[in-house]
Amino acid sequence: MKINFPKASFKDFENPAGLDAYQRAALFNEYLDFLQDRGHLNYRLVGLTGCGPMVDLDIPGFGGPRSYVGLVSNDYLGFTQHPLVKKAAAYGIQNYGTGAGASPAIGGHFSFHQELEDKIAAFFRRKAALLYTTGYTANSASLLAMLQDEDIAILDMAVHASVYEGVRGKNFKTFLHNNLEHLETVLKSTRDKYRTRIVVIDGVYSQDGDIAPLDQLVSLVHHYGGYLMLDDAHGTGVIGKTGRGVIELYDLFDKVDIITGTFSKTFAHVGGYVIASADLVRFLKFQSRQHLFSATSTPAAMAIIKAIELIDEQPEWMDLLWENINYFKSGLQSLGLDVGLTASAIIPVKIRDAQKTGEVSRLLLKAGVYANPIIYPAVSKKDSRIRMSLMATHTKVQLDLVLNAFEDISRKLHIGRGQEA
Repeated sequence: MKINFPKASFKDFENPAGLDAYQRAALFNEYLDFLQDRGHLNYRLVGLTGCGPMVDLDIPGFGGPRSYVGLVSNDYLGFTQHPLVKKAAAYGIQNYGTGAGASPAIGGHFSFHQELEDKIAAFFRRKAALLYTTGYTANSASLLAMLQDEDIAILDMAVHASVYEGVRGKNFKTFLHNNLEHLETVLKSTRDKYRTRIVVIDGVYSQDGDIAPLDQLVSLVHHYGGYLMLDDAHGTGVIGKTGRGVIELYDLFDKVDIITGTFSKTFAHVGGYVIASADLVRFLKFQSRQHLFSATSTPAAMAIIKAIELIDEQPEWMDLLWENINYFKSGLQSLGLDVGLTASAIIPVKIRDAQKTGEVSRLLLKAGVYANPIIYPAVSKKDSRIRMSLMATHTKVQLDLVLNAFEDISRKLHIGRGQEA
């Protein structure tokens, strides 16, 4: 089978006609080699140092190991390297060992798990939460358990892949991103046809960094008898006066039906959570298969408990983060670059051409900047971009290096607004 590699995307290799699994793999490897030869395969690069504003990489063809300004980490407050967070992880291992050894129902639920459930629920001014070993399964597994043949999920089309995973084989519809009129049309058309209707949104969207109009969404969904599920993985620790995210921005703690999130970003570890009514949480603890049959998080998860506390104890990290966000965003806009509607620590530079996006990523690496190229199917074919995440621990010197690199690249490739070739 022939595929035009220069115009292809990963999606073209999911199920090419007439090829079995091994043949599909071989064809896909040809495509990956094609990208690598052009310097455009800037994924799965091996970091030689820990998560931080600078990262050491040894990229083939880039002259050996060197340090890069890292814009790929969602460790927004830099807590993965905070000494008190590290100390809490070490304490957990020293006192409980390196693993939990079982699923939560049959011996893998320890006192630190209960403390973490209580802590994350209280953080969002609720009383009940359950843990998952990843943020991905917090979404996918909870939806799989809640949705049956008589139910339907209604998704903002820009929600995370984990949400789409949770509705595979289920009834679901999508609505245009942050489009209240379209959502209302879907709510009207599904009224009285389904037993349960769950509208699923993000607080901060992971590709554009824009924010959901939560106040209007809550009112609209409840008016039509639906439930609202909010994943604010990228808003927690970033948005709101005290870092509670978009739910705090709109002061709707008691109005959102289901809150989901991850511990892998602001909370500096790994895992996920679902916060809801006590009845629903208890139901999921025994009916959500990925929770019930997966081993629980390791004792190092005690680091999360300390990270949650630090958001209130050391608010200066959020202040530093927002200084960096405002400085960097303003710098990119002064260069005429398109950062979209971002209002968070996620800052895209929209290139709108997949091949040019790959080349921008290559030139950024040459300049000592590690940032992610995002192309179809993660975004539409006409919306490819360089996606960057800022940290509180980035310095102005580091951000200036990135801005200078973009200035040089913009001159070469004409990536500013109105300059597209």
